[in-house]
Amino acid sequence: MEAVTRKTLHLFAGRHNHVLAEHVAEHLGIKVTESHLAQFANGETHCRFSESIRGSDVFIFQSHSTVDGHSLNDSIMEHLIMVDAARRASANRITAVLPFYGYARQDRKSEGREPITARLVADMFAAAGASRLMSVDLHSGQIQGFFNGPVDHLTAMPVLVNYLRTEIGNNLVVVSPDAGRVKVAERYTQKLNADLAIVHKRRLKGLKNSVEAKDVVGEVDGRDCVLIDDMIDTAGTICSAAELLKERGARSVVCAATHAVFSGPAVERLAKSVIDSVIDKVIVTDTLPLPPKKRFDKLVVLSIAPLIAQTIRAVFEDSSVSQIFDGHNQN
Repeated sequence: MEAVTRKTLHLFAGRHNHVLAEHVAEHLGIKVTESHLAQFANGETHCRFSESIRGSDVFIFQSHSTVDGHSLNDSIMEHLIMVDAARRASANRITAVLPFYGYARQDRKSEGREPITARLVADMFAAAGASRLMSVDLHSGQIQGFFNGPVDHLTAMPVLVNYLRTEIGNNLVVVSPDAGRVKVAERYTQKLNADLAIVHKRRLKGLKNSVEAKDVVGEVDGRDCVLIDDMIDTAGTICSAAELLKERGARSVVCAATHAVFSGPAVERLAKSVIDSVIDKVIVTDTLPLPPKKRFDKLVVLSIAPLIAQTIRAVFEDSSVSQIFDGHNQN
């Protein structure tokens, strides 16, 4: 007996950033398959896929974020439930697509008696039945080693670089907001043919989301500065760094980040910095949903959908992912 096997691709999406999933599907020339997600009265999540996925290559899409009263923890649980449903429905290969990886900053113990929650999240996806993970600009490259399977680490650099090349002046200095992002900033300098500067900052011990910009290493006087980071959370780091650059004579300051987390006072801080002419523009991608209340003047949102779609196609066709990014996705 002989069976001719035909691969089928299914893209499912959770309720956190479904819009991005639909854009990805458009670029792939398919539709997002219905997941029939529902909530029981006590808050438990239920999932039932609308069609057979036996033997299929399944991609389950979810940004780990807070949306419409549902927390980041809710989004992770919903994602895990969908992965488990796909495993029990006999999917051949399950790829968990996490444009924003929840708990990525907790990738090591910085003080005693702390968890390494980034590893816990990877373990949970493995236990649920994910064959591989796909994420964009992980906070730390070492997270790729937390999952005992393939991890496709995408970077938004091609999208951001393309915009910066065409929209920002040529007298560029790429600025790393702290020592930890220097390697990433160096890659941007190569792509943009720009100089490099570093903001030296001090994180206040015992206080979360509290930093103090201290000094700038590099020449920024009279230059157009681009602050590069993987995410903007409360915007404390970015705003204090931008203020310091302006004090050192920068002609303009543009902030570019992959993930617009925008927690707590972030929008207020950024909007005020724009009004006060400290920050000229904030550029982010759509890895996280941005409702109207998180938008402000001079905010530019670029789509990461074409890159994610290209990577999903490469995985489905068993071709090279790193070739899409010229190797710059290896952190």
